[in-house]
Amino acid sequence: MSGEYVRGEMNIDTQKATWEGFMTVAKWSGVMLILAVAYATFTLTMGMNWMIALGILAITGFVLGLVMELGSGWNVAIVSLVVIAVVLQLIIMFAQAVL
Repeated sequence: MSGEYVRGEMNIDTQKATWEGFMTVAKWSGVMLILAVAYATFTLTMGMNWMIALGILAITGFVLGLVMELGSGWNVAIVSLVVIAVVLQLIIMFAQAVL
């Protein structure tokens, strides 16, 4: 049995793909967490207007996506999250006006 194994001849394509996928998820999650905490910090503790904070962090997200080579899916995710944030803020504003 031990004579069959030769170091360096095993096909590790699956392991490489798994590791690359894990690292991609880790990068996406880490940057999203940083952006979410920064948005909460800017709006809640510093009193910055939500639209200004959203714009600054959207630009920061695009730049980080380019620097970390996160791909075009990252840009789609940032745009989607900005649209969701604007819609939610408008709902909150309308609800406060009604109440």
